[in-house]
Amino acid sequence: MNNQKRNLLLLIGIFAMAALAYSILIPSFETTEFDPEVIEDISKGITTTSTTPEINNNNDELQDISNEKNDEEIIEIPDKDKAEDLIKFTVANGMLDNFTTYLIIGSDKRTANSSASRGYIDGQRADVIILGIINEENSDQYLLSIPRDLLIKNPCTQSIERINSSFSKNDCGNSAENLAASVQILTGLTVDHFASFDFEGFEKIIDSFGGIEICVDKTQREGFSFELQKGCQTVTGSTALNWVVSRNTEVLVGEKLVDKNGNDISEWEKMKGVSDLSRNDRQQYIILQLMSEIKDFRSIGSLNTFISTLEDAFVIDENLNINKAVNILWNFRETDLSEIKKLSIPVNPYELDDGRQVLIITKNFTDYAESMGMNES
Repeated sequence: MNNQKRNLLLLIGIFAMAALAYSILIPSFETTEFDPEVIEDISKGITTTSTTPEINNNNDELQDISNEKNDEEIIEIPDKDKAEDLIKFTVANGMLDNFTTYLIIGSDKRTANSSASRGYIDGQRADVIILGIINEENSDQYLLSIPRDLLIKNPCTQSIERINSSFSKNDCGNSAENLAASVQILTGLTVDHFASFDFEGFEKIIDSFGGIEICVDKTQREGFSFELQKGCQTVTGSTALNWVVSRNTEVLVGEKLVDKNGNDISEWEKMKGVSDLSRNDRQQYIILQLMSEIKDFRSIGSLNTFISTLEDAFVIDENLNINKAVNILWNFRETDLSEIKKLSIPVNPYELDDGRQVLIITKNFTDYAESMGMNES
């Protein structure tokens, strides 16, 4: 074999080894289109945007999400004046500039491996909607919870619905683009990036850290899905998920009592004030707990290796590559988490004529942001 052929084979071998190393060391996260122009068009009511299938960079797992469907019954409010009054604060008075935002979406999409205690439903909705906000002028950081039951007008369909229902693919855009447009209209904040996870992904993230610490001031449970003792304990992803999404939490009355057969015969009562707002508090609590875990990594390389094990737990937007995502997380190591301001959309509960419960925003977000000092430089 002459030297020219030998060098060619050597070069091919080097490229092959490099490609193999890249595929092993660099996580192959599932991505989806997230076009700022599409989001802007949706927010302006331009509903003729053409869409293409969402992209999954794991070709063997490519899914046709055009089969997504939202089975929630349409909300009808016959009194048009009443309908407009209920959503009168859902359009921000103006855009808020000089902010970078990250939309965190927790989908209620479930698979056969998801927590059995949550049951199975068709399709998907956004069960968790949290906007991470950074003021680029003064570096202030915020976590804004948007309750899933918030009543809005869908900018694409023009129907009145809960905001979680806008996390759905249609002729205007894909699920993430539609939800981002609804969030932009509501808050006046442009959504720069997003990451989403489903129930199974949430559990995997928690379990990858060896569980997470949850502290409660009262012993509490929901059926057989979880029971947390008063004080602090480290729990699995399944328990953390069931606690975060619980709507029927009970608290222990008096002492814990168990009969001779090991059956719980204690007295329990429904926890007061459990709603989407208490769920928001729990979601923010879990996110901050996870962010605190980042401090344990000694190098950005070790963090990157760890993140690579979670590549099937997230879907991220096509503009947020893995290196950028890891750098963002790494930079949070220096953040004093107690300085992150926790915000929640101001709402009141409202019962529809058919008995369904929704939430109504009570203050334009522009005014709310000003009252919380978000515009201060």
